[in-house]
Amino acid sequence: MKFVLWGTYCPDALERRTPFREEHLEGLRRQKESGVLITLGPTETSSHVFGIYEAEDQAQVEELVRNDIYWRQGIWTEVAVYPWIQAF
Repeated sequence: MKFVLWGTYCPDALERRTPFREEHLEGLRRQKESGVLITLGPTETSSHVFGIYEAEDQAQVEELVRNDIYWRQGIWTEVAVYPWIQAF
């Protein structure tokens, strides 16, 4: 199944993320290599995060979010995961 992730960053995310950025990116690399992460990144203003996952179920994606250093350190302030039907 495919899932869309949509969330928000804290107001000072660009500064606050610095000490955690490498750990965050390494986790995303592992997810990408395993095939669960299709794409993920910030909006141009770094106010929101968007991602697409392919996973067994929604709980798997939500667990990946909960374990991400950006979530644990409050860089991501809200994240929602939605089942997604790819039309094209």
